[in-house]
Amino acid sequence: MTLSIAIAGAAGRMGRALIRAASADARFAIVGGTERGEGQFLGADLGALAGIAPLFMTTSDAADHAAEKADVWIDFTTPDATLAALEALKRTTARAAIIGTTGLDAGQEARIAAHAERIAIVRSGNFSLGVNLLAALVEQAAQRLGPSWDIEIAEAHHRRKVDAPSGTALLLGEAAAHGRGAPLSGLKLKPYDGVTGPRPEGGIGFSVIRGGGIVGEHDVRFIAEREVLTLSHQALDRAVFADGALAAALWAADKPPDLYSMRDVLGL
Repeated sequence: MTLSIAIAGAAGRMGRALIRAASADARFAIVGGTERGEGQFLGADLGALAGIAPLFMTTSDAADHAAEKADVWIDFTTPDATLAALEALKRTTARAAIIGTTGLDAGQEARIAAHAERIAIVRSGNFSLGVNLLAALVEQAAQRLGPSWDIEIAEAHHRRKVDAPSGTALLLGEAAAHGRGAPLSGLKLKPYDGVTGPRPEGGIGFSVIRGGGIVGEHDVRFIAEREVLTLSHQALDRAVFADGALAAALWAADKPPDLYSMRDVLGL
């Protein structure tokens, strides 16, 4: 059976990667895509945007139009656009949504959770198989190593990324905090700048690099007085995130309404 999908932000880097990946997979049929109303790519052919053969389907600025016949909505855009789209999906056939949008605040996360009472939503800061396995390892290491081991998470992305730390870095931080039995909000250290004083024991620190075309690099260091354990992941191609999102779409299509993560998809 073919799964019908609609893609938000079709002209974006992830949107184009999703179009290419789904078009090459017979399990999927792309039925629509969106772009900003004031954008230069509004009305553009989805295939042409992705650098493949025309799909004879153009972008719309209305999510309910793009997803009118979709089973699953896939969204890697901005917090406001994602929330507006989830509201518009009430007027469509979509029964699941895959949300890779980052930079959401607590209130926006709560609104997404509210939409998950109506449709199945897979929400993740990163859809890579490798990253989600890394998160599981980070949680185990944090659980087994005591608070005398400092945890530092370093991430690097392209110069166009607008939020920091990355959604993936926060996902890894949440995993580490869960391993230590506490919420990340209580362990996350402020950025190091100026005279900060000694490092608090048990805290989780973050550092950020932005530059060039880096797809995504993440290192989690567990640092003791006499040794350092480093767990890391490097994305070489944005297609890994598209592949994971499509796998999540297949998994979520027949699931009951709820808020899921990639750990649920992968059975971790």
